[in-house]
Amino acid sequence: MPTIMRLAIPNAAVMTVQVLIGLLEVYFVSRLGVDALAGVAPVFPLVSLVLAVAQGAIGGGFVTTVARALGTGRMDAASEYAWYAVTLSVPLGLATTGVMVVLGPGLYGHMGISGNALAIALSYSSTIFAGATLIWLFNLLMAVVRGTGNLQVPVIVVGGGALILVPLSPALIFGAFGYPGLGPSGGAVAMLVYYAFGTLAYAAYLWGKFGVLKPSFRVPKLSLAPALAILRVGGMSAIVSATTNLTLAIVTAYVGMGGIEALAGYSAGSRLEFLLVPLAYGVGGPVGIVVSANLGAGKIERAVRASWAGVLMACALTESIGLAAAAFPKLWIGIFSQDPSVLQVGAEYLHRVGPFFGFFGLGYVLYCVGQATRQMGASVLAALLRAAIAVLGGFVVVWLKADVTWNFVAVALGMVAFGLFALPPLVSRSGYE
Repeated sequence: MPTIMRLAIPNAAVMTVQVLIGLLEVYFVSRLGVDALAGVAPVFPLVSLVLAVAQGAIGGGFVTTVARALGTGRMDAASEYAWYAVTLSVPLGLATTGVMVVLGPGLYGHMGISGNALAIALSYSSTIFAGATLIWLFNLLMAVVRGTGNLQVPVIVVGGGALILVPLSPALIFGAFGYPGLGPSGGAVAMLVYYAFGTLAYAAYLWGKFGVLKPSFRVPKLSLAPALAILRVGGMSAIVSATTNLTLAIVTAYVGMGGIEALAGYSAGSRLEFLLVPLAYGVGGPVGIVVSANLGAGKIERAVRASWAGVLMACALTESIGLAAAAFPKLWIGIFSQDPSVLQVGAEYLHRVGPFFGFFGLGYVLYCVGQATRQMGASVLAALLRAAIAVLGGFVVVWLKADVTWNFVAVALGMVAFGLFALPPLVSRSGYE
């Protein structure tokens, strides 16, 4: 537990700062008016999805693979993964750019925005996704560093980048020093500058040989098998990340049928669920590192103990937050609105779902453990089941013409499924031998 805690604190700090950076970007853009906010609104979830896949899914594959290689004492092999990160980032980044260039205009149009808001969405989207390769490079190189167990460097890079981004973003959006602003697209440019400098910082750390890894300056002879192994773990992980966002989108659509107050109340309550992700991953990421390193070193029992310790820590953390929110819901909802209807719906969400937040922490740590043991099947099943419960639960609520707050029962049941159905591999020690 002390080892996990020592790694968890800086890891959670990195995740939290990155979430706050996204929220700050929304705040700056919102100062330009309703059209600007409506225009970037459909782009942010897609950017968040790319970040989730790059950092938690494919990045998680790099973290656990590097840690396992170090556990076996294969220093040269572990160092080569810095080059694998570069060679995978380029095609994945170009593919992301290509997909958004082709599908973006039609996608945003089908989301219901038009006119000036649509023009803003297309401008912001084309700018941020033009630099998708930088997003992938930043996150995969950070994953290689994290795989060594060094989480202080990511704190310095992300925190230092945030200090640059805070003044740069409004300067590019609104203009400064006599130069005109770029509007909402200025925020996208600022984000790409942040990723560019961060990428250079990680590259300098790795190839400057400041850490335990010593990658060569010349590209080594890379093979397909290690890359496919990372992509296999990352692909399975991406399903979990995608279904988490999908579940929230499904529930939002169902609750929205109850009117704007119901939607606002649910949105305020579910913001707390969003904050569970960096906290749960703050614990789960280090657990994956510790488990991978110990499996590589052949210390099976210590890997199992680390898994159970991480599960208990994440459950305790997320459950305590859920119970506090359920006991005092208006303290959280009141931050966003004082409207009585919004407060009522938001409180109802936290009353029904908050006591089950512990299962979310359980499922998320088990997802990270699955990356380490390379047994992702149970976590994928649990995530798909959670989404299915949200879909079927919402359908039943609509069919029975019941109050929209009954959707929150489906949310709670989905969280229980997400935690419990990912647990069997740990109980049976599948992947640990």
